[in-house]
Amino acid sequence: MSVKFRKLALIGIGLIGSSIALAARRQGLAEVIAISTRKSETLEEARALNLGDIYTLDAAEAVRGADLVILCAPVGAYEAIARTIAPALEPGAILSDVGSVKAHVVKVVGPHVPAGVSFIPGHPIAGTEHSGPSAGFAELFAGRWCILTPQPDVPPAQTEKLVAFWEGMGSDVEIMEAGHHDMVLAITSHIPHLIAYNIVGTADDLETVTKSEVIKFSAGGFRDFTRIAASDPVMWRDVFLTNREAVLEMLGRFLEDLSVLQRAVDSGDGPALESIFTRTRAIRRSIISAGQETAAADFGRPHEAPPAPAAPVFVREHGGGDDA
Repeated sequence: MSVKFRKLALIGIGLIGSSIALAARRQGLAEVIAISTRKSETLEEARALNLGDIYTLDAAEAVRGADLVILCAPVGAYEAIARTIAPALEPGAILSDVGSVKAHVVKVVGPHVPAGVSFIPGHPIAGTEHSGPSAGFAELFAGRWCILTPQPDVPPAQTEKLVAFWEGMGSDVEIMEAGHHDMVLAITSHIPHLIAYNIVGTADDLETVTKSEVIKFSAGGFRDFTRIAASDPVMWRDVFLTNREAVLEMLGRFLEDLSVLQRAVDSGDGPALESIFTRTRAIRRSIISAGQETAAADFGRPHEAPPAPAAPVFVREHGGGDDA
């Protein structure tokens, strides 16, 4: 199934929003792209990059007449945005987002969604350490997962349209319950970021090692931590504040396992260390086997190209079904 929306509204235009704009335009997934952001300088940057067709600081104006609206701002701003755009949302439209947490999004956005609008929170598991409109590129989602958490009252046909939209940009799509998503992402994404922020901060604080030596002698492990720790601080602040329970639960488990490692190092228990390292090495190999990574060394590997655009299915005026 392929799809083409009449008007796509992107509220927020950082790395993810700009990549959606570029991918959707390249793949012919939307006739018109409207872009809204709260900062005039960011909006002008998006305009200079020719990311859309309509540019406005008024989010309500951007969503008016749109049959697909995607919130691409930090999740901490969602509630205020939802309250602003609710009166202007088109009957039959799909409202989605790209936030890294989902239960919080359901909680703060859901109450503002008007009847007749399909609320399907989403999370493309793709990104880089860069941010801003100029950081986007059309291939960002190719071969990456996008998780959708449609609400119970959403017609299946509407979910299918959004699935087709993400597949059109090259993503593999998984449908998941919002709370389960948050638990999974807490260990696969949120805790790794928390560890990266912490270890890079610890290295920066060390009095026995100068900052120049930390930079000069950065081995692969530390270098990779710095890449993660360079991610958008506002976005990640909001992630940890809005997925607090799942993060704390997974952090507790991590600290327990870290204590096991600490004891093994302290007691010189080589077999225990080797057993743990062997098990974790197998995880890396399974990720490669699943196609989510390559065994090649990561020094800025290029992203694969998205699939060629298929013949579009046009969405009717009020999003009531697919026209042949």
